Amino acid sequence: MSYTVAIVGRPNVGKSTLFNRFLEQRKAIVDDISGVTRDRQYGLADWNGKVFNLIDTGGFVPNTEDIFETEIRKQVKIAIEEADSIIFMVDVATGITDLDDAMADMLRRGKKPVYVVVNKVDNGTRELEATEFYSLGFENNFFVSSISGSGTGELLDAVTEPITSEDVEEAMRDSGLPKFAIIGQPNVGKSSLLNALVGEERTIVSDISGTTRDSIHTHYKLFQKEFMLIDTAGIRKKSKEKEDLEFYSIIRAIKAIDDADVCMIVLDAHKGITAQDITIFSLAVRKGKGVVVLVNKWDLVEKETNTARDYERALKQKLAPFSDVPILFISVLEKTRIFKAIESCLEVYENRKQKVPTSKLNEAMLAAIAAYHAPVVRGNSIKIKYVTQLPTEVPSFAFFTNYPDDIKTPYKNYLENQLRTKFKFTGVPVRIFFRKK
Repeated sequence: MSYTVAIVGRPNVGKSTLFNRFLEQRKAIVDDISGVTRDRQYGLADWNGKVFNLIDTGGFVPNTEDIFETEIRKQVKIAIEEADSIIFMVDVATGITDLDDAMADMLRRGKKPVYVVVNKVDNGTRELEATEFYSLGFENNFFVSSISGSGTGELLDAVTEPITSEDVEEAMRDSGLPKFAIIGQPNVGKSSLLNALVGEERTIVSDISGTTRDSIHTHYKLFQKEFMLIDTAGIRKKSKEKEDLEFYSIIRAIKAIDDADVCMIVLDAHKGITAQDITIFSLAVRKGKGVVVLVNKWDLVEKETNTARDYERALKQKLAPFSDVPILFISVLEKTRIFKAIESCLEVYENRKQKVPTSKLNEAMLAAIAAYHAPVVRGNSIKIKYVTQLPTEVPSFAFFTNYPDDIKTPYKNYLENQLRTKFKFTGVPVRIFFRKK
């Protein structure tokens, strides 16, 4: 299982800025109006080779003070339940507020490690003022400035300390049976797909989106095929609970991706692919998982001669640059092509495990390199002499060359396309490294 860290705190203390700094990218919208982070932001952070899931529990736009506080309370509660450790962010400029006290009270009752992060500590005076937060009673206190980044290194050291190399390896190891996760937006038919495949009402299916409570692991053994199916989803939605349910289902989806070898991303044919689907797709790709895209409710779409072909082309444009993925048009209701979906997953699973013999690899790739040489950089001609597959779970290849730092993305893409053409890596992210020969 991958390690998950949640950042909690009242609005406007700088959670999103810290989140962006950890991910080294501007992913959350950072703004001075409180409650700008509407969507939960989530990403993969890496600190000295220790990788963890990071979740920024956003602020809310309050209608009244009490709703506001109850919503924040729910956020903290979910974070305590779902995350492995919690960063509790406070602001030195405002001091301890009632809301901080209430959150501290909840966090003390939880069993998870809490790191109190006092933000905006950027001079000596503020450092003195920050000491008042010791009174919250937590042992791990850090004074940082998330804008300038001072103090964040020590915080990251502490947060990642529990992550052992065994965890990293365990996350990498396979427990034998192929594991397929069913992920996607609420109400696209994930649970119905599971039931149709297993042939029994394993999960409650209803029209209320988000009726699946936990990610459910189902052992599938039919038609000489055996694997684990992981179904993920939110919780039954009441309009009030919409916000935190989304948050639940995101954490669950991330955990399911961590557990799986291949992710089936289920889309609703009418709605197409949403920004959140693309984020989840990119996350699966970054985590090196196989991907199969299932377009459900295809029976309800009015079709002309090339409807499927055009739909697939448009989808692949949105998934680019990684568009070498199987796309299947299914109907869970009519059980159309759902077993084909499993066959695709098993193929992608095999593609991901594939080890190409070094002799075959060099024969094919050196010919491709000879047919199209890497562009000359600063008058140096780049020579690639040898290729080998690395012993990793995600198909990874090392190309040995005289100028590893001078090979640009377009040529790297060319090599990846050649690998895909010559060896079957459909549905699988491929990693390419250049090493000094």
